[in-house]
Amino acid sequence: MTRASRRVQVDIAKVGTYHRAPMPDTLPDVVDPWRMVQARRVFRGSLPVATLPRLLEGLADDSGQVGYDIEFGTDEFGLAYLDLRVDTGLSLTCQRMLKPFTLAVVIAQRLGLIRDEAGESALPEHYEPLLVSDGQLSLRDVIEDELILALPVVALGPGEPIEEEPLTATPEPDAEQRPNPFAMLGQLKTSRH
Repeated sequence: MTRASRRVQVDIAKVGTYHRAPMPDTLPDVVDPWRMVQARRVFRGSLPVATLPRLLEGLADDSGQVGYDIEFGTDEFGLAYLDLRVDTGLSLTCQRMLKPFTLAVVIAQRLGLIRDEAGESALPEHYEPLLVSDGQLSLRDVIEDELILALPVVALGPGEPIEEEPLTATPEPDAEQRPNPFAMLGQLKTSRH
């Protein structure tokens, strides 16, 4: 049988609903962002939190999934961008109660693709720069970087009050009662005259 003679015929009227296994949520390890911009590529899916090792350093555990939506394109000025939307819950440890809690994280960020640091000045104010100097980009690293930036400096569980210390200048205790170390020099000077 030749290639030309192998044909599959499907009677759509008899098939009804077509069921198939979902496409695997795969994110390429590395992409050429400039080709992705030209093709206006979109990546949607999810990945386990456990696959983001740098992020795990700041988490209580590695449970959960990170939903992502990545879209490449150019704006009305011809600037290449990467739109990133991330939605997840990260397990943190409350630093006050030392109990785990889940922090809901939703990120919507437009990253302007630049080839060198000089290109940053050409980006509009609402763009964050994303330097792509070698023509290769790890989308997983971009997602992980944005999640790391979203982590709080001090993790406090929901409803935990934040204590604020007053920033007023207060004199040191016993500042008025301490003797001046140069007072003795002053006495020596006056006794010589």
